[in-house]
Amino acid sequence: MKKKASDLTPDQMAELEALAAQPEARIDTTDVPEQRDWSGARRGLFFRPVKQQITLRLGADVIDWFRKNPFPDEGWQTSINRVLRDYVGKHERERT
Repeated sequence: MKKKASDLTPDQMAELEALAAQPEARIDTTDVPEQRDWSGARRGLFFRPVKQQITLRLGADVIDWFRKNPFPDEGWQTSINRVLRDYVGKHERERT
């Protein structure tokens, strides 16, 4: 189980804050092996965004297309969510 900040002792919080305050150059990563082959990596494996249930009216043709053409290993609603997230990400990058 992942610890929340509220589950940490004051000493643990102080240690984390001290580590976060250090510049990147002072962090010793020599004992961490370099990963060169990412061919077996799976994107988003541990990321679970919070989802909110809403009512949304979409065109019947759009729903039909996504039901017939979901992304591999996803349901049609997840596919719609992925497309919308990609669209938002693209337009956020254009703003900055």
